[in-house]
Amino acid sequence: MRRACFLLKVRQDRLDEYRDRHRAVWPEMRAALTAAGWGNYSLFLREDGLLVGYLETEDFDASLAAMAGTEVNARWQAEMAEFFEALDGAAPDTAMVPLTEVFHLA
Repeated sequence: MRRACFLLKVRQDRLDEYRDRHRAVWPEMRAALTAAGWGNYSLFLREDGLLVGYLETEDFDASLAAMAGTEVNARWQAEMAEFFEALDGAAPDTAMVPLTEVFHLA
């Protein structure tokens, strides 16, 4: 399993609503993530809007592509795009560039 971590920036004026949306992620979105190979997926949000995402998957690019092919992801990304800074109208998942792991203690 590969560990993947990425960063995004949530608009500070939307932090509370962003948290609320993630307390009620649609069941079909959860199912699609699981089917696409997203395991142990977590989001961490700092008060300045820095969002850190972490997941475990066999192939990060393949998992992104699998989600991109689902209708539920298209709906979710369209609804969530307004929460993020500096996306220039792009879907948030298109800005998910994995960070390079430099250390891991197993």
